Amino acid sequence: MTRLFSDYAYGDGPVAHCYWSDTVPDNRAAYPAATGELTADVVVIGAGFTGLSAALHLARDGVDVLVLDAEFPGWGASGRNGGFCCLGGAKASSATLERRFGTSGLKGWRQAEQDAVALVRNILQEHSIDADTHSQGETILAHNARMARDLQNDVAHVQAEYGVEATWQGPAELEAAGMAGPFHGGLTIPVGFALNPRKYIDGLVRAATGHGARVHGYSSVEGITRSGNALSVRTARANIKTRRLILATNGYSSEDLPPWMGGRYLPAQSNVLVTRPLTQAELDAAGWTSRQMAYDTRNLLHYFRLMPDNRFLFGMRGGLLGSAPAEAGITARARMHFERMFPAWRDVETPYSWSGMVCFSANRVPYCGPIPDLPGAFAGFAYHGNGVAMGSYTGALLADLVQDKPTRHSYPSVMQTDAPRFPLGRFRRALLPAGYALAGLRDL
Repeated sequence: MTRLFSDYAYGDGPVAHCYWSDTVPDNRAAYPAATGELTADVVVIGAGFTGLSAALHLARDGVDVLVLDAEFPGWGASGRNGGFCCLGGAKASSATLERRFGTSGLKGWRQAEQDAVALVRNILQEHSIDADTHSQGETILAHNARMARDLQNDVAHVQAEYGVEATWQGPAELEAAGMAGPFHGGLTIPVGFALNPRKYIDGLVRAATGHGARVHGYSSVEGITRSGNALSVRTARANIKTRRLILATNGYSSEDLPPWMGGRYLPAQSNVLVTRPLTQAELDAAGWTSRQMAYDTRNLLHYFRLMPDNRFLFGMRGGLLGSAPAEAGITARARMHFERMFPAWRDVETPYSWSGMVCFSANRVPYCGPIPDLPGAFAGFAYHGNGVAMGSYTGALLADLVQDKPTRHSYPSVMQTDAPRFPLGRFRRALLPAGYALAGLRDL
């Protein structure tokens, strides 16, 4: 297995102090390693949002599905993110999407974004998953006057592209709504909600196994081969024969499993802090009493929300290196940004801090479809930091694609375009420092 970051980035260090782990039972023993000679109609590699959504939809269709994860369900990015179930999944602009895919392609993608949010809501309701949901859509906060003007203009764009009414609020209106801060205004889009991602993951895996899916942890894949009409998936302790395969490893993918993935994805770290529970007096002092999920307009954005237990979650783009000193450094930097944005909480402890890998593509849109040089295998990846909804949606699409049947959800052309390789191949991480520097300059 060849990966882009150091071994530290794929170990327990970055996730050791993740708040979400303390909110769910430790049930790692329920997912033992796969052993022996096994068979399945479909093997899913990766037990995050994409893989478990695919497994759930397949199992409900009566398909014999087996899920493999190198650690346990929710260990990777799905169990570490900020829990924003919202619009998104691509970084390409509306103008770029319309130029590449036409007006109908842009419209189809915007509808898929909304359908992805609705899918997660339906899964939560149908399977009685209590994931601490809150927030009425999401609020985008302008970090300077220029972005405030742009956001005001976006009210009409949101209506035109999504068919929903967005609301613009000036600084005084934000303060009255309990979202005070160094913001020049905010745009609220009434689509989406926040959740506890580990509770969602645990609910997904219970639902999938309840319908017959087999889920194995501690089963890192060491080889994928094809012989005739069958695929063989090899781990340290098992060999699984299958007709079809779904690769759902996103930012934790490998360059050589399968080789087609090499150069087509770019992991980047994102860091999160969570405070102790805040008192009402502390909330009032900062002027942030809303449970609305929010993020700012920086390219290197901050995202944050007040959770139901009065802890405050604050996240931002992470570091560029994978090591214990680098992790400590970016945690300190995140803390500095937190205090700068919410000075009233300068003395509030943040006992939880962690990082995980988001995933980008060279064409700035997600990929969902077949792996061209491996017949019978499919992949879904590159949600650009918005994997709760779009990862779940991609899993549902993949569940239909591996069955060779029409997708039960809209399958937009944006997601069908082949994922091109990044420049520099295995050395593409070298693109990140320059990209981050440019993004930082644009944020001024």
